[in-house]
Amino acid sequence: MPGSLEKIEEMTDNLRPSEKKIAEYILKNPNEISDLPIAELAKRCGSSEASVVRFCRTLGFKGYQDLKIKISADLSLRMKKVQGLINLDDDIDIIVTKVSKNNMQAIENTMDILDKKEIERAADALIKAKKIDFYGVGASAIVAQDAMHKFMRINKACTAYLDTHMQLTSAANLSPEDVAVGISYSGQTMDTVDALRLAKNAGATTICITKFGQSPITKYSDIKLFVTSSEALFRSGAMASRMAQLNVIDILFSIIACRKYDDIIKYLENTSDAVSLRKY
Repeated sequence: MPGSLEKIEEMTDNLRPSEKKIAEYILKNPNEISDLPIAELAKRCGSSEASVVRFCRTLGFKGYQDLKIKISADLSLRMKKVQGLINLDDDIDIIVTKVSKNNMQAIENTMDILDKKEIERAADALIKAKKIDFYGVGASAIVAQDAMHKFMRINKACTAYLDTHMQLTSAANLSPEDVAVGISYSGQTMDTVDALRLAKNAGATTICITKFGQSPITKYSDIKLFVTSSEALFRSGAMASRMAQLNVIDILFSIIACRKYDDIIKYLENTSDAVSLRKY
């Protein structure tokens, strides 16, 4: 399963000190791991074999051998991919390729860590929801707006307020029949986390779309949908991570559209007819 190194990287800050040493060593020396016995890895990390085994289980691997196989697969895949980092002297052709490859890799890596059972739970909750709130600021606000546009087309009552005070106001008035979706790649965006916290306190079902690992937003999320990306230059633009988040929204929308097709086809036709008059 590709994406294992990204998973380790994003979980590192949340690990115990002994496990964090193991993660940092693996990330610095991934090419060594396939030939490294567990005792030797423990020795180099100043840790114990038990800590290595615990580290593997914490990350969701079956054991050390499974970890070695997954990292080897990761490295093999990386050899085939174009590096996503953009250099200042790259020409247009190279930038087009790198940005496109980086976005595609973010979606592929997200496919590998996305929990299908959590996706199913999220889809079920959204189908049953009386009202849906989407929260996000900055680049994640664009994802929230995209989600609102999609779900409005199938006649789901939903909002994606750009004003953070409106997000908090709406969250505080939700009910157990409602669903709130918090979108934050870092999982640390205060406005989004606070809105999701208020929604959970109000009794709503809460869903987060965030990077893999524990973060403030996961604390208030009943359902966790993890994405991952290797951001290129200009990280503040949240390029690849935004594509991964949009892909998750598309997945949820498609599942719901398939399950409720007979009910929603009339709404899709109505909305299509409504906007068709605005075309030349």
